[in-house]
Amino acid sequence: MEQQHDEKPLREIRINPIVPSESVLVATARSMRPRKKEEPAPRDTRRHVPECAFCRGNESQTPPEILRQPPGQNDWEMRIVENLYPVLGNEHSQPGIIFGLQQAIDGYGRHEVIVDHFQHGIAIHEMSPPHLQGLFGLYQQRMAELYRMDARLRYVLVFKNFGPAAGASMAHTHSQIIATPVVPQNVYDEVTNSEQYFKRQQRCIFCTLIDEALTYEATIYARDSGHVVRKINVGQYVVERGQHFVAIKPFASRYEWEVHVLPLRHQSNFLEVSHADLADLAQVLQRTMARLDAVIGGAQFNFFLHTLPQGEEYQPCQPSYHWHLEIAPRTSIPSGFELGSGLFVNTISPEQAAERLRAVVL
Repeated sequence: MEQQHDEKPLREIRINPIVPSESVLVATARSMRPRKKEEPAPRDTRRHVPECAFCRGNESQTPPEILRQPPGQNDWEMRIVENLYPVLGNEHSQPGIIFGLQQAIDGYGRHEVIVDHFQHGIAIHEMSPPHLQGLFGLYQQRMAELYRMDARLRYVLVFKNFGPAAGASMAHTHSQIIATPVVPQNVYDEVTNSEQYFKRQQRCIFCTLIDEALTYEATIYARDSGHVVRKINVGQYVVERGQHFVAIKPFASRYEWEVHVLPLRHQSNFLEVSHADLADLAQVLQRTMARLDAVIGGAQFNFFLHTLPQGEEYQPCQPSYHWHLEIAPRTSIPSGFELGSGLFVNTISPEQAAERLRAVVL
């Protein structure tokens, strides 16, 4: 999206309220710099590809099957299989290694693939809400089973890579599950910082952000001239809303079109979402992805679920942590500045991005 000439360029560093150590530089003037126009990435939209190992009829070409939905039927809707090239394995467990300052722990865990639709090239926004409801129910089922199978597993991450820019190595739509013996640092930081906020304010910071997105309105004036610097309107960051879930554009968005989906009612653990509420989650996600696809023109993205980690030490965090789904469309490649500084650069105002997404007619 190009910066409008009648708008003043925005340059400001925004602090992530959940993890204050993470900052985002919003620099909309960067969108005006000369660069080659990129065409939307081509997508294989075929329903069935004979040589694809994930398509129906090629089940023998995949690693061992863990389960399928519906169970025992050849006309399956979804399958879970072992990952052929796992980043973590469960063959054996070795003791940790400490050599001076160098430390390592065993790469123990599980890595599985969910073939999340029988149609080869279908996108999330093209899936029916009932199918997405079943997919998220399958996520729940498998996450719970992995925790039951092995008490050493501390966190189960569900994520989806869609498109080459997002790291997808297979064109057939699929999600992945990785179970690890450690809690990922970004999840740990969210849990820790939200707990600190709760101790100060006696309120969940995620719930506070949702309330602000739905009810907050303000006008900020320049102290010297009295001119309006910025207006924050009710619903300015809301992209989509259902009965039980809301999709919000983060104020400090790391990615240009980043959107988070959260339950409106406080809930710390994704495993506790009811089957009925998953229907509303599916509806909100499907409509949000349709908006992203319409604006970006063939969205390549990652999404991932952040939920309360497993373990007794995390149970006191139930009132302070709020599970959520983060959607990160990949429309740019991190630059040397971003990699060197750790400061994300966003060339599109989150307010403008949210407005464009809401304007899509579905």
